[in-house]
Amino acid sequence: IEHLFIANTHDTLLFFSSAGKVYWKKVYELPQGGRAARGKPIINLLPLEEGEQINAVLPVREFDEDKYIFMATASGTVKKTPLEAYSRPRANGIIALDLKEGDQLVGVALTDGKSDIMLFNASGKVIRFSETDVRSMGRVSRGVRGMRMPEDGQIISLIIANEEDGAILTATEFGFGKRTNLDQYRVQGRGGSGIISIQTSDRNGAVVGAVQVRDEHQIMLITDGGTLVRTRVKDVSIVGRNTQGVKLINLTKKEKLVGLERVLEEEDDSESEGDAIEEITEE
Repeated sequence: IEHLFIANTHDTLLFFSSAGKVYWKKVYELPQGGRAARGKPIINLLPLEEGEQINAVLPVREFDEDKYIFMATASGTVKKTPLEAYSRPRANGIIALDLKEGDQLVGVALTDGKSDIMLFNASGKVIRFSETDVRSMGRVSRGVRGMRMPEDGQIISLIIANEEDGAILTATEFGFGKRTNLDQYRVQGRGGSGIISIQTSDRNGAVVGAVQVRDEHQIMLITDGGTLVRTRVKDVSIVGRNTQGVKLINLTKKEKLVGLERVLEEEDDSESEGDAIEEITEE
């Protein structure tokens, strides 16, 4: 499982590929299935070239003139392009950004042009800078440096920080994580090395993801074995940046956490107050 999000039937899905292209699909054009359904291969839905993979998916309601698409790559490059530049679908897709060899897209988000940007890398560091530090560019541009990366380092999460009273939930590959209030992440200049977001100790392993959350949210934890574990955000401790966190999920010795996504808590949630976790396993 690579992506998990909520979209309406008539939303447009923008699929951003490893080749730096973007493809379009309406939500209603996708096959509908139950929770346990295997789905349909993307290669059967989009005209992907051999070896091309989908690295990011963005649901869009309207192509507003005052909105932007903000992108981040594994190497720390960022780019901002007006949303309307992607409003005219083409059957074979169009260029979204110029990727250098060996780089890949890791995050795409809609912005208002004046939010704060947060980039998290796998070694436990984060940088927060103003979106105004990144000028608007055309589709075929490569972008500018968002975060200075260590050798062999890579960006794993892009967050648009627009809720000052929220928190950042960070998770690591061995199932540990924590919440830290957003105001603990100071704004810096674009292109720096960042500050510590979570300790990547032998116990924790590398960072696999970070999401912005509030108490009413839930998170879906995703393992490399195809298991989904849903837990309430309010049950995860709030601690400082430079800490290891607590256990979020019980993993087997051969299992690792590979990602997490934020979801809204269901109003008709039938779980008891003492049961914070719902586990879903794909057969």
